[in-house]
Amino acid sequence: MSWFELAVIWLAWVLAGGSPGPATLGIASTSMALGRRAGVIFAFGILTGGGMWGVTAALGMSAVMLANAWVFEVLRYAGAAYLMYLAAKSLRSAISTKPGLMGKVQTGTPWRIYAKGVLVQLTNPKAILSWGAIYSVALPPHANGADLAFMFCFLYSGGVFVFVGYAFLFSSRKAVESYTRMRRWFEGAFALLFGVAGLKILTTRVAS
Repeated sequence: MSWFELAVIWLAWVLAGGSPGPATLGIASTSMALGRRAGVIFAFGILTGGGMWGVTAALGMSAVMLANAWVFEVLRYAGAAYLMYLAAKSLRSAISTKPGLMGKVQTGTPWRIYAKGVLVQLTNPKAILSWGAIYSVALPPHANGADLAFMFCFLYSGGVFVFVGYAFLFSSRKAVESYTRMRRWFEGAFALLFGVAGLKILTTRVAS
């Protein structure tokens, strides 16, 4: 895989992670209400929970792909279906004139806020599906343990960028006001990108 292809995958992962969901909305709301420190703590909890799912998916994916090549194709199309679902969800939000949904403000001690972040991501269907989908899309059927480890670290850096970035972004009033004004444009862009990515997966034959 070329560096350009890796860059495209990383960008797609960042866009998927940055689309509205329990994690991003929770970080945004907590940062706006309690400040940057609380938002970053909650973001680290999100990253911990996401990392657990990433490692679990990598270990399971490695064993499954070695034993059953056909499972790779099933996961690949499941990943495409999930991207199309995200595209439809983003398009619906872009068309809607209602204000964007906000997440729950996470209060308590730093440890409690962190633990809530872990729990949110461990129970987040978006996190569970995303890791399996991205592995099936980004890796060939014969991927080994080293390939999976590299892809995990590579993608995890995108998660750090998104979630910690959200905490910094939404602790700034001006940034929040700008995002609110342009929310529908962002959602429209998410819909287009997810749709194109899903169609690309469905129409591309992966060599074994």
